Amino acid sequence: MTTDTQTPVQTDGFHLLIDALKLNGLDTIYGLPGIPITDLTRMAQAEGMRMISFRHEQNAGNAAAIAGFLTQKPGICLTVSAPGFLNGLNALTNATTNCFPMILISGSSEREIVDLQQGDYEEMDQLAIAKPLCKAAFRVLNAEDIGVGVARAIRAAVSGRPGGVYLDLPAKLFAQSMDAAAGKASLIKVVDPAPRQIPAPDAVQRGLDLLKSAKRPLIILGKGAAYAQADADIRALVEKTGIPYLPMSMAKGLLPDTHPQSAAAARSYVLPEADVVLIIGARLNWLLSHGKGKTWGGKSHKDWGGQKFVQIDISPQEADSNVRIDAPVVGDIGSCVAAMLNTINAAGSSGTPWPKPSADWLGAIDERKSKNIAKMGETLAKNPTPMNYHSALNVMRDIIKTNPDAMLVNEGANALDFTRSIVDMYQPRKRIDVGTWGIMGIGMGFAVAAAVVSGGPVIAVEGDSAFGFSGMEVETICRYNLPVCVVVFNNNGVYKGTDVNPTGGPDVAPTVFVKGARYDKMMEAFGGVGVHATTPAELRAAVEEAVRSRKPTLINAVIDETAGTESGRITSLNPTAAKKK
Repeated sequence: MTTDTQTPVQTDGFHLLIDALKLNGLDTIYGLPGIPITDLTRMAQAEGMRMISFRHEQNAGNAAAIAGFLTQKPGICLTVSAPGFLNGLNALTNATTNCFPMILISGSSEREIVDLQQGDYEEMDQLAIAKPLCKAAFRVLNAEDIGVGVARAIRAAVSGRPGGVYLDLPAKLFAQSMDAAAGKASLIKVVDPAPRQIPAPDAVQRGLDLLKSAKRPLIILGKGAAYAQADADIRALVEKTGIPYLPMSMAKGLLPDTHPQSAAAARSYVLPEADVVLIIGARLNWLLSHGKGKTWGGKSHKDWGGQKFVQIDISPQEADSNVRIDAPVVGDIGSCVAAMLNTINAAGSSGTPWPKPSADWLGAIDERKSKNIAKMGETLAKNPTPMNYHSALNVMRDIIKTNPDAMLVNEGANALDFTRSIVDMYQPRKRIDVGTWGIMGIGMGFAVAAAVVSGGPVIAVEGDSAFGFSGMEVETICRYNLPVCVVVFNNNGVYKGTDVNPTGGPDVAPTVFVKGARYDKMMEAFGGVGVHATTPAELRAAVEEAVRSRKPTLINAVIDETAGTESGRITSLNPTAAKKK
């Protein structure tokens, strides 16, 4: 209360934004200081928020996005106007494509200047540019609307199918002042921002009836299943039905990759042979060959293999996106899986237990698994000089087995593909990678956020090409003394380092890097630990020490430059590479 002789206590846009975020439990910002948000970063830190400052906005945005995936709360990325906003936009679009909840907050020029195109500093109509590339976009012009703007952004980011949201804050908004009591009253604590969406009972029953009728059933777990954090129920559904399952890369660890029902080692067999497939939190996009083609037993890329699909998804429009979905179950994954379990349990208690898959189907899968695992074991046991992907990743496989709590960040072409298939995961949400969009450059941003969110050790397995997109963030890792161990698989180039200039000219081939580059020296330059590893023994010792010491570490792992293949396992998507077959 104030008397007539006292000046009312004032607040401003800076503090209202900070208070709105804190009120909703958002206590970490990933971003870069600069005009017009430099003072905002200082004030946020002074108010007890954690401000993680990066060297490039795209990496800050990637950090915010994966923080959203790991926490189910929108990660916050803060950028300057125009160029900084555009840098963050790549991460925002990736977050939307991958269904990661994220809010990109950018300072911007004043509307009256932008609309008349008067040539302001870093002038750009940022809201118009952002709208088609994210789930929702909002602009706040008045300090009293900051609470509403933040609340709308939070709801948009996490409700339904999660995604990226843009919040545009013109520069003069921050300095606007208003009565502190009125300002506090204008803030909104969002209640139930991601309400459960309960599936219809008849949809649940239809899906179970179809699954029960299968002779060769299969379950596919996607990263949406990992995001849902319904781990116990998903595991119970898999084990109670006895159905073999395939995890997509970021769903690895929902059940341990060594689980007897995992069909990952027989993937090329189970996809075309399955007759009914239950999809939980995955989309029939390019990662699953759009549900058709030779992967699914079709004769060409247009042919449907004849499988019947039960699909659990929060978005009804996802059904039939590529092939017919015979039993869509629409709702949030936790509610849908729980409903299926309850129905199965109720039937079992009344004397109708769930029929286990046939011994022929399970036996055929186990036979192929055993053969493929044995073949992989022989390959991993080899110790060539120099190292290849298999001998190096055999080390990483052992490290993760010994340290299942460690977060594994992974990107590249061959480095990504081989790691996915070789390194087993044992706990949910411990493996994060490029996901749906297949984007390069997520490595260091994801690694920083993984360390900040988990507080535990992070191991980032990077191709040398992929590392180049975000490598300067090793300084950020050192600055915040994060327990991140970066392993760069260095084979002197993109895919491999053996291409030559066909003209014989002085320029190297476009896929070739500096031979013998010492990426480890970058980490040393910023006070971290750098290691040059040329053998599996050296690599093992270095990673074990990094995990033990929790010191920022970069290991330059020298790989045979002939070991890679062009475009990894998606060579068919490269028209030039396809012609070389």
